Amino acid sequence: MEASIQQAVEAGLRVAWFRLEDLGALMRAHRSDDSVTKVVARILRADLVVVDDIGLLPVGTDAAEGLYRLVDAAYEKRSIAVSSNLHPAGFDELMPKTLATATVDRLLHHAHVCQTSGESIRLSQALAGKGVTPMN
Repeated sequence: MEASIQQAVEAGLRVAWFRLEDLGALMRAHRSDDSVTKVVARILRADLVVVDDIGLLPVGTDAAEGLYRLVDAAYEKRSIAVSSNLHPAGFDELMPKTLATATVDRLLHHAHVCQTSGESIRLSQALAGKGVTPMN
């Protein structure tokens, strides 16, 4: 996915990139002054929104809400790319079932799902000594 994001940037597209916990922090920060809708609208000024590493860490209520709000606001208006070690059908393991169902429903409608398998590229490169800089 990183190569595709780089290509989007090089093509002049505006890309917004978040980890799921970043969305949770944004929800917490903007809930107090009731500006959540404004911050989501600002994020959606990007041509492509990327939410990375869903499922690696526990998902708090704020992060689940942030993902839903972002996906709902972008639905049929903006491109969203997500990376996850879970298939979207398993998102209800991460967040309340109602929120997961609504999020996945919007996310998968008109979606291209790309599943990968096999070894980690990072791990195989590290084990082969590629890209490793010795520490002094």
